[in-house]
Amino acid sequence: MPTKLSLRDFSLAITLVALCAVFASLSPQFLGARNLSLLLTELSITATLALGMMLIILTGNIDLSVGSGVGLLGGIASVLVFHFGWPAPAALGVGLLAGLLIWLLMGTIIVRERVPSFIITLGGLLVFKGLFWLVIQNATVPVVPGGQTNLYSLLTTYYLPPAASFALAGVVVLLMVIAAVRGRRARRSYGFAVEDAPTLFLRLFVTAQFIFLIVLVTAQFRGIPLPALILGVVAFAVHVLTTHTPFGRYLYAIGGNEEAAVVSGIPVKAVLIGSFGIMGVIVAITGFMQTAYSGASTSTVGDLMELDAIAACVIGGVALKGGRGTVLGVLFGALLMAVLLNGMTLLAVSPEFKFIARGLVLSLAVWMDVKLAR
Repeated sequence: MPTKLSLRDFSLAITLVALCAVFASLSPQFLGARNLSLLLTELSITATLALGMMLIILTGNIDLSVGSGVGLLGGIASVLVFHFGWPAPAALGVGLLAGLLIWLLMGTIIVRERVPSFIITLGGLLVFKGLFWLVIQNATVPVVPGGQTNLYSLLTTYYLPPAASFALAGVVVLLMVIAAVRGRRARRSYGFAVEDAPTLFLRLFVTAQFIFLIVLVTAQFRGIPLPALILGVVAFAVHVLTTHTPFGRYLYAIGGNEEAAVVSGIPVKAVLIGSFGIMGVIVAITGFMQTAYSGASTSTVGDLMELDAIAACVIGGVALKGGRGTVLGVLFGALLMAVLLNGMTLLAVSPEFKFIARGLVLSLAVWMDVKLAR
């Protein structure tokens, strides 16, 4: 039986289009190639962290420490490069390993000691913030010594050339079509519900247009920014993990009913610890990008990023109780938040009103999700 789209499926897109129209009318620079390229970089950083948060929320848990972790892991790499003269790849590798081990430890404490994730990660938020300030000694630490260029700085300053961007977009669209067609055939062979052909074509056509539009716009500035490519890799990995592996199915099962998951023989403890380990790796990647985007490690890097990540998940339809959420929804949620912040910055909105607007959008999105789901 074919699946049908509902108003709920279009609510985020409608909200996003309306928001873009408002900002475009109030500030002509909003649709400029340079601003949209910067918006894509900002989106990539927020969305990457939100995808990691999705894995945690799917199990019914929460992680409030990621914002401080972003600053800490980015700061560790910066100090190793700037003060100790380490090669950038080695420094980034240490930060990546530190993120993995720290989050595995937190996950182990949460699971083995049966402590609510809210409490442990809230403690982590404070501990990591303090460690971060100690690591950088409350000073500004550049990501490169003497204004040079290295792998760290290239994370947010490298752009894929236009010709290569169009070629990559073509390959991505082709692979997307092949995967969609093969997936539809496989689901039909097992008797599962599938999209009707016109709906599938429309979804693929619109997605392809969106991808080429992004490439066309960014080509007018410098090309696709490297953070967008990193986001693409992370999004693809999380999508495959959550939809095509037993581990992903276990995440949904645990969030839906943990007791039933235990009875079913799912290794709940290992899966929960593993999800926190993956979160640690994603926090490190986000920390490197956010620090590189700032140009230096300062005491404010990562501030409130945990709230932006949670907001992107909730706006994108991830249930805070667990068991429901998609990569595409999280990307849309992150895009909506990025557009909101970028537009308000262009309009020189004061910080206090930015906080009010972000809170109202989050509350409205949750209300719409609840109303349209009934």
